[in-house]
This record gives sequence, structure tokens and C-alpha cells, in this order.
Amino acid sequence: MKLLLICLLFFNLLCFLLFAWDKRKAQRSQRRIAEKTLHLATLPGAAPGAWAAILLLHHKNRKAAFWGITLGLTLLQGAVLYFTWPYFQDPF
Repeated sequence: MKLLLICLLFFNLLCFLLFAWDKRKAQRSQRRIAEKTLHLATLPGAAPGAWAAILLLHHKNRKAAFWGITLGLTLLQGAVLYFTWPYFQDPF
């Protein structure tokens, strides 16, 4: 359980940093990170990191399509967590 939480924290931090890097590139008019890459970074349980970047950095906050896909990934991760949670409980 502890390893799972550490992995989730790592992926969320990585996702947030990737969004922040893309925001920085946007401000400097540099070549951006593809939205597909940002969504793939969100996929392994990193929806909280993505939402934190969207809301705190105001990144991709006007793109309804991006929000929709991120919301879908969030709901998917919530469903996976809901159905797998009993398997992560301590037997003691």
C-alpha cells in the first residue's frame, strides 16, 4: 500500500511538472508538448496532478475538449480506484 501511494505521488508530481514545463514553453513561444503526451502523463493515476496544474497554473483552462478528456480520465481513475480498493486493504 505504501509503495502504491509513493508511486501515485511520483506520477502526480511528474504530471504537474510536465504541465508546468508546457506552460513555460507557451509563455516563451517555444514548441509545445503535445496534448496527447499530457493526457498520457495523466493516465497512470495522475489526474490530481493534472487538475492542480490546470487550476493553479491556469494552463489549458480555456480548452473545453482538453477539460473533457481530463475529466474522463479522472472518472476512469476513480472507477479503477473504487473497484480495486478492497484488494489494497491490509488483511490484519
